[in-house]
Amino acid sequence: MELWSKLRNLDAYPKVNEDFYSRTLSGGLITILSSLAILLLFLSEIRLYLYSATESKLTVDTSRGERLHINFDVTFPALPCSLVAVDTMDVSGEQHYDIKHDIIKKRIDHLGNVIESRKDGVGAPKIERPLQKHGGRLDHNEVYCGSCYGSEESDDQCCNSCEEVRDAYRKKGWALTNVELIDQCKREGFVQRLKDEQGEGCNIHGFVNVNKVAGNFHFAPGKSLEQSFNFLQDLLNLQPESYNISHKINKLSFGEEFPGVVNPLDGVVWTQDNSNGLTGMYQYFVKVVPTIYTDIRGRKIHSNQFSVTEHFREAIGYPRPPPGVYFFYEFSPIKVDFTEENTSLLHFLTNICAIVGGIFTVAGIVDSFVYHGHRAIKKKMEIGKLG
Repeated sequence: MELWSKLRNLDAYPKVNEDFYSRTLSGGLITILSSLAILLLFLSEIRLYLYSATESKLTVDTSRGERLHINFDVTFPALPCSLVAVDTMDVSGEQHYDIKHDIIKKRIDHLGNVIESRKDGVGAPKIERPLQKHGGRLDHNEVYCGSCYGSEESDDQCCNSCEEVRDAYRKKGWALTNVELIDQCKREGFVQRLKDEQGEGCNIHGFVNVNKVAGNFHFAPGKSLEQSFNFLQDLLNLQPESYNISHKINKLSFGEEFPGVVNPLDGVVWTQDNSNGLTGMYQYFVKVVPTIYTDIRGRKIHSNQFSVTEHFREAIGYPRPPPGVYFFYEFSPIKVDFTEENTSLLHFLTNICAIVGGIFTVAGIVDSFVYHGHRAIKKKMEIGKLG
């Protein structure tokens, strides 16, 4: 019995006889409000416990020799598909001109309706027997060697495309006229395509794989930056001012999508100002931040985030900048790691206890303040009446 008596003395929650309870209207209202607050916070904690939270940390990026997957979807409302080529180059010296694989072009009219969609570009059908250097047509098992039409630098030089004929003429300092008489240009159907696509626009989407080093990819005419204006003047008889690079970036991302990623260029529209009659280079300078996203199951997604600044360089001065839309990218040395984590059960129980105990205590303080304040006011009023 003495032991039980000692245990009773340790009771931190002494009980009060119900005969001494005094229930008030304000106490009832405070009880209802505090119960609602406890319920809302309890549901919030349940949600946080059931759904994962994302933790982030910064580390130094030490990866080497990886490839970068660039996804794009860009619309040029006033530029024919035949004048849009995708080129890439980087600081390691790797260059790719007029990329066609994994890219789809869609010819669109002035209202944005699709006229034609074709993989690997929009071009003319292949001619099986083109004109040979010796003047005859390509025979069976004969290796093709096209004529340079008098602009050869050596007897064994071949010009197998319209572009190579034009380059040979340029090196000689000659002007390439009567393009439609050049067999390579005629069989490639380039001039006819340009005539057919006058007044059209182009949507181009797909992806390119490049080295994970600083570089750029761009949408521009021709197969090299130095020849872009000559390409337009020789084959189209157009001035560079006619090259309208107004565009809308429907989608641009570096790597695989992951939850919560924000691509700042998605939906961006730029319209060329034709009032001064000049075109130029529209440049996007992109800072790519390597990112690893690890979901709750431990699956890792290696991707990237990026920030961007923009600049338009008018085609004035000499040398005149080649027209087009250019994306210059470089990599941050810092990598971001996002990790999905669930709240532990002990942490969840601790928060529940803190919510219940905290609100109960605060509600008790408020109730005590209201109760004693009401009694004090009521007492003064009674004294005033007696006096």
